[in-house]
Amino acid sequence: MNEDKKYKAIKAVAEKRKDKKRACIELGLSMRQVNRLIQEYQEGGKGVFSHGNRGKIAKHAVPKETKKQVIELYQSFKIKPNVKHFTEILKEDHDICYTDTTIRRILYQAHILSPKTQRKTRKKIKARIKAKSMKGKKEVENPLVPRAEDQMELPEKSHPSRPRKKYQGELIQMDASSYNWFGKDVAHLHLAIDDASGNIVGAYFDTQETLKGYYHVLNQILTKQGIPLAFLTDKRTVFEYTSKAMRAVEEDTFTQFGFACHQLGIEVNTTSIPQAKGRVERLNGTVQSRLPVDLELAGIQSMEEANHFLIKWVRTFNKKFGNKTKESIYENAPTKSEINLLLARVANRKVDSGHHIRYQNNYYLPTEDSEDRYFTRRSKVLIIEAFNGNIYVNIAEKIYTTRRLKEHDYYSQEFDSIPEQKKERRQYIPLQSHPWKLESFKRYLRSVGKTLEEYEAEQTA
Repeated sequence: MNEDKKYKAIKAVAEKRKDKKRACIELGLSMRQVNRLIQEYQEGGKGVFSHGNRGKIAKHAVPKETKKQVIELYQSFKIKPNVKHFTEILKEDHDICYTDTTIRRILYQAHILSPKTQRKTRKKIKARIKAKSMKGKKEVENPLVPRAEDQMELPEKSHPSRPRKKYQGELIQMDASSYNWFGKDVAHLHLAIDDASGNIVGAYFDTQETLKGYYHVLNQILTKQGIPLAFLTDKRTVFEYTSKAMRAVEEDTFTQFGFACHQLGIEVNTTSIPQAKGRVERLNGTVQSRLPVDLELAGIQSMEEANHFLIKWVRTFNKKFGNKTKESIYENAPTKSEINLLLARVANRKVDSGHHIRYQNNYYLPTEDSEDRYFTRRSKVLIIEAFNGNIYVNIAEKIYTTRRLKEHDYYSQEFDSIPEQKKERRQYIPLQSHPWKLESFKRYLRSVGKTLEEYEAEQTA
């Protein structure tokens, strides 16, 4: 189109039907360039306006073999990565160095769509496939021009973007993402992102979206960052609840998490609108497109391995996508022992006729200085399940440790011989290269880019 315009203007000037100055303005060229084009037209005719590379393969075009390799590598993934992530994998593992735009164009030409492809692009690719199948049938275009009034949004439904907070710790957005992260079962990844810096400050896998998962995330924030100012979450039962009959205190999860935040001076805000906490919602999409691929490459199949893998993965993610500000208002966190009790689950109970307390289908007896303490029946008790799993009881404003009662004796004094009292032996912890641990340790070494030989050489050095 541009070549045709240039040809007609220069032809008119050469035939004295147009002034040179007007042609300069029309084509956006200098007088010298116009004179050069006139001379070339008089010598070569219309063909001089065609591009020299037309019909030829570009010098810097991607080779056909490379395109085929890229398509085969992408189709070999069970969990399809997004194009940006796939470009990084090609560069690191296969030494194929192209931009994500080039890789995206190669995949689109093969009608392969990324899981993050937008709806507009999907329609465009489908229309291209349909046009090829029709071959010659004219498509009727809609002559109507859309009006601006038809595209207006109601004010109550609009959610305009807001700027990031200024300081780290000023606002933490939290959410849990349900996805098939690894293996066959669906797991829930609990995430917390700092609104100002864009850093992931807490991440933990669990079977469901639970108080335990958010407690682990809060523990990571306190131990690594400090005490933030506020949380923004959705209206899940962990943070808010709907009143129901026969609700026990330990089921009232808003009291559990809210009480912990209240003790730390953290404000908890909730919303039922996803756009209001768009930072963590967008993070869920980004993590869902990258983390499953990295877990598959690392050979992760269990939740314990996945939580261990998250530690390094989060550091790499923050280095690449976070650290948008360094100014912080995090306050100094409590000690580990204080955090252990702050992130506790509490429940009301009463002492039964056997002088013990039932909790989570187990029976506990209060102890003090390794001696049992017996309280009268129906005495009110507050159970405190610490973050590390230890059980304490609060009776009459005094806290006692507990001893879990056994369901059955290990031996009978009447019918069994008295077992020998063996000395406690120091627990043996096998080396990482022990045959029982070798396969899982090799998977870990592959995830950090080492071999077993390199690890053994470092240990002997």
